Amino acid sequence: MIYRSKAPLRIGLAGGGTDVSPYSDQFGGVILNATISLSAYATIEPLTENKIIVEALDRNESQQFSVIPQLPLDGTLDLLKGVYNRIQKDQPTQIPGFKLSTFVDAPAGSGLGTSSTLVVAVLGVFKEMLKLPMDEYKIAQYAFDIERTDLQLAGGKQDQYAATFGGVNFMEFYADKVIVNPLRIKPQHLNELENNLVLYFTSTSRESATIIKEQVKNVQKKNEKSIEAMHNLKDQSKMMKEALLQGNLDEIGLILDYGFEQKRNMAANISNYDIEKVYAAAKKSGATGGKISGAGGGGFMIFYCPKNTRYEVIKTLNSYGGLVRDYSFTKYGLTTWSI
Repeated sequence: MIYRSKAPLRIGLAGGGTDVSPYSDQFGGVILNATISLSAYATIEPLTENKIIVEALDRNESQQFSVIPQLPLDGTLDLLKGVYNRIQKDQPTQIPGFKLSTFVDAPAGSGLGTSSTLVVAVLGVFKEMLKLPMDEYKIAQYAFDIERTDLQLAGGKQDQYAATFGGVNFMEFYADKVIVNPLRIKPQHLNELENNLVLYFTSTSRESATIIKEQVKNVQKKNEKSIEAMHNLKDQSKMMKEALLQGNLDEIGLILDYGFEQKRNMAANISNYDIEKVYAAAKKSGATGGKISGAGGGGFMIFYCPKNTRYEVIKTLNSYGGLVRDYSFTKYGLTTWSI
């Protein structure tokens, strides 16, 4: 028997950063995101030998161990090993030898939620193999706990929930709960959004934890400028939701542009000279707004290009040495199966 899973990456459309504690605990966070046709994949193949093999095929990394209850966390493939360790801690049944293989369609640090989506995919394939009784909320929260508590990785909550639920969602984050509200957007409006929204990889990755830690520190120190920016990003999520549901797509570029302005005030290094240069060039070519995906500092950017401006914007973006990625929106989140 072979066990498989896949979970979609996401693009954040509004409210990015408000899902990070302590802001979300104190004020409540609001995010609007959509999953896309780039994914994280996980496969488990049972082995007859008494060993565990973990490998990331996209990173050319592999480690091998004897079957033991807890694998060492040494900075290599810790996301994969962290899921195994947590399941072994919580489940009394010993897992026999196996090979766990993963692949992600985008590089780490690219701003599409790759790390959290990978954790969801790995958790999903163990769920499939062990028949664990977990619904979407349980999977997302479990993945969050593994990343933030067990592995001590800084970040928010939206990525785990986006990868698990899939689709276009308006998410609310509080100290004691998360509410995922799926948005029923008319097909023609979603198709137009997909057509007009250009996904651009700057060909640089960044360490999101550094930016997020500064954002957390700004809230802890009651930095008024940073906190006000997060309040405004929550308002941006509500504006984006109304525009999408009502089909007012011409407003989306302006809403993204408003969010880009606010995001700069959350923490240093969210934007930089290169990002600002690309952003200005895209707007000059016809984009009405855009944003940095994820924590900022590099990775992917998105631009809203109304009418037929996407082609001129793409031509301009290509001249800056990055890569425009094709994608489509997806309806489904974590999917698991066995053969």
